Amino acid sequence: MQNSAFYYKISASEYRDQSPDHSKNRQLRHSSMSIIRLENLLKVRASGTLSKIIQRAQNMDELTTALRAALPADEGQNLLAANLREGGELVLVCGSSAWASRLRFESDMLMEAARKAGLTVNSCRVTVSQAT
Repeated sequence: MQNSAFYYKISASEYRDQSPDHSKNRQLRHSSMSIIRLENLLKVRASGTLSKIIQRAQNMDELTTALRAALPADEGQNLLAANLREGGELVLVCGSSAWASRLRFESDMLMEAARKAGLTVNSCRVTVSQAT
């Protein structure tokens, strides 16, 4: 991705010459600063915050996909997300309390599936999403 697509340089002389209205000049400077901050956020660095967030989301997606494959089709569809927390707690998110009950019955099998994927899992918790 080209960061330059998000960046427009405005020189100091352009700030002064744009308009006699100084509030407009302040808005241009503020806009320019926001664009620079966005550009810095979008820079992909091995230790960057955005990079860590993206990697975490990819890991969660891979785990969710692996666990869905281990479940019967109807139950797999209702597993909305899966996460592994520090300490080895596997957290499963589903859409209703009825599906949460069904997934709780499968928790041992799901923990084993996560272990086969190379994860260290000690416990399992099933939660219901509040989003509708």
